Amino acid sequence: MNRRKVDGVFLGIVLALVLLGVFIFSSALLGLLARDEVRFSAIAFNQIFFGVIGGLIALTITSKINYKIWRKYSFFILLTSIFLTLLVFIPGLGFEHGGAKRWISIGSFSLQPAEFLKLGIVIYLASWFSFMRTKVKNIRFGLLPLIGILALAAGLLLKQPDTGTFLVIFLASLAVFITAGGKWKHILSLGGLSLLGLSILAYFRPYIQDRIMTFLDPSRDPLGSAYQIQQSLIAVGSGEFFGRGFGQSIQKFNFLPEPVGDSIFAVAAEEFGFVGALIIISLFVAFAIRGLKIAKHAPDAFSRLLVTGIVILIASQSFINIASMLGIFPLTGLPLLFISQGGTAMLISLAATGVILNVSKYCKF
Repeated sequence: MNRRKVDGVFLGIVLALVLLGVFIFSSALLGLLARDEVRFSAIAFNQIFFGVIGGLIALTITSKINYKIWRKYSFFILLTSIFLTLLVFIPGLGFEHGGAKRWISIGSFSLQPAEFLKLGIVIYLASWFSFMRTKVKNIRFGLLPLIGILALAAGLLLKQPDTGTFLVIFLASLAVFITAGGKWKHILSLGGLSLLGLSILAYFRPYIQDRIMTFLDPSRDPLGSAYQIQQSLIAVGSGEFFGRGFGQSIQKFNFLPEPVGDSIFAVAAEEFGFVGALIIISLFVAFAIRGLKIAKHAPDAFSRLLVTGIVILIASQSFINIASMLGIFPLTGLPLLFISQGGTAMLISLAATGVILNVSKYCKF
């Protein structure tokens, strides 16, 4: 018998993350105001109206759409997400920021198509592996299609370049494959291929080498490649146990690069201390645990794989961001979902959680 109501616990966790995100973002945004007033206004408008309000509307809509429709149109969703991602390479439409061409400009709005690609790939793989569930262990219907999708994502994202987003897609896709029943021999083979690919990529992309070397030795170039992690650790350390207080961060003014972007966790840790950082981490852990519980009790193979992929997409990106700000993972430039600047990321993340909420209506806990 259908539950008919969405999972209240999961919804509560998501809303808590959004509200906390608005609170932290508002403070971090003051650091940007001191540097660039014009950009401050544009980012604030995009985050609140497009990201938060638009995202909550999207969550409401997707939570009411029967999850089975995503399987029906999975191939077209994938094609659309690929098309949108290709638009960043069109002169005059795609634009560059910080050495990467990851955005398209539509009037006064900007979009990051890779956010659509992440979700499109998860939906398609969930559909494919649920359809081929009796043949997933066959290399032809399991491992090879997975490698093909990952190769496509690599071609689209590494050209921009956007190594961090590709890493998140890889982890989510691998989680879907494992949940579908992929052979461990195939999983280990994919892991070996990935390490080889990373080595080759690092050889041809010096910035990846720099990030790996900086991770191994954060003090090697404090004014160059290690500057961000140095400033982040200063912010986190100065927050101590209870923090400096709301709005009192010093590092967000002219020290931390992108205080509203991938450095926002450091700002939060400085203002709210160990306690505040622990609350943020605990909410993401709760998100992952409750989301995977919904996946475990999902009514069919497609919904189980779909929820697993979405949960890993969001959780892995968030934990990678936090880990990189603490110096326990190389810097990736990935935003902290629900909290960092990024209207497209907020919109898609909330729309995706709406899909999970719809699946939760049919779970039997």
